[in-house]
Amino acid sequence: MENVREILQELMSKRKLDQRFNNVMKSVYSDPEVISFCEEHQDELSKEAIERGAAKLYEFVSERNKIKNNQATFLPGYQPELVLSNHLIDIEYVPTKQTHLLEQERHRKALVKSISMPKLIRHASLEGYHQEPERTDALAKTLAFVNEYLERPQDWHKGLYLTGSFGVGKTYLMGAMGNALADEGYSTTIVHFPSLAVELKNAIGSSNTIQTKIDAIKKAPILVIDDIGADSISSWIRDDVLGVILEYRMQEELPTFFTSNFSMDQLEREHLTVNQRGEAEPLKAKRLMERIKFLSEEVSMTGKNHRQD
Repeated sequence: MENVREILQELMSKRKLDQRFNNVMKSVYSDPEVISFCEEHQDELSKEAIERGAAKLYEFVSERNKIKNNQATFLPGYQPELVLSNHLIDIEYVPTKQTHLLEQERHRKALVKSISMPKLIRHASLEGYHQEPERTDALAKTLAFVNEYLERPQDWHKGLYLTGSFGVGKTYLMGAMGNALADEGYSTTIVHFPSLAVELKNAIGSSNTIQTKIDAIKKAPILVIDDIGADSISSWIRDDVLGVILEYRMQEELPTFFTSNFSMDQLEREHLTVNQRGEAEPLKAKRLMERIKFLSEEVSMTGKNHRQD
């Protein structure tokens, strides 16, 4: 695309300069936004400054009209604004409304960090949550957490332990919560725990990678540990991964949420107590459950399996 400044240079180098220049600038100088800008700054703009600003004024009107007509512009996604710089007319390019909304959406998505989570949670919303009688308590307590956290983000807020069968909306509700908090500028990390366990096992031998990932998860401002209890657990994952994460979050009083098909009692007895070798370690399981109970309140969810919809 030919630069508007080059157009003006070409016009000014031809014969009948004054007439051609006047024809080009007539619509520019009569433009309502140009007139408004000049009137607003009339005490700071001299006649010479306005004449010297002809190219800037032309560029402003030309680029603005291209945006209105959906034509290719000098800087796609940005719109011109007239500004005053050292008593001279200048232009700044600022994001269009659409670009601004896209940037806001990218920023919001960046605040919800998900590890091995379904795409569904990217668009989950509290408004779109199926409000069935069997899930009213979970929704109400999630909404209460969001409101209380937004009012006092520096305070200690206990999380939730959502327990229920497949497809009742536990993960979706946590994704919706994360998105609602992201809209207000707060970050949430949602981790599918069985996938994390596999990822860390595969990374054994690279201690830096393992420690970096554990540190990032344990220090997350708000953490959701999704689907805990879905797969068998090794003593290492239980004690040196989950235990380390929960101990840190308990000491720092960081909001922590869980989703599981097990109740808290079942998680302790049927999942955490027996390791992959079939050995029972009830004391270690009880120690871990004490941290889970400190960090979260158990809430049961029942109802329709929406994965079958």
